[in-house]
Amino acid sequence: MRIDKYLKVSRLIKRRTLANEACEAGRVSINGKTVKPGAEVKIGDMIEIRFGSSLTKVEVTSIAEHVTKEGSKDMYVIR
Repeated sequence: MRIDKYLKVSRLIKRRTLANEACEAGRVSINGKTVKPGAEVKIGDMIEIRFGSSLTKVEVTSIAEHVTKEGSKDMYVIR
């Protein structure tokens, strides 16, 4: 799954356009490497998202195309 879609489906970022912009601005990295919006996400990947001075690190635990609001929390573990 593309990183921009994963961030939206998992509800780490509210809208896909915002996820796309965050990737383009270099604020999203997978396993320590800054990525573009089309980068692929796999189970076990570590995602880092930088918003201003805060840094959010999550580990991907599952990937799904459609998830409920409650189910989206099971897609990652905060590290």
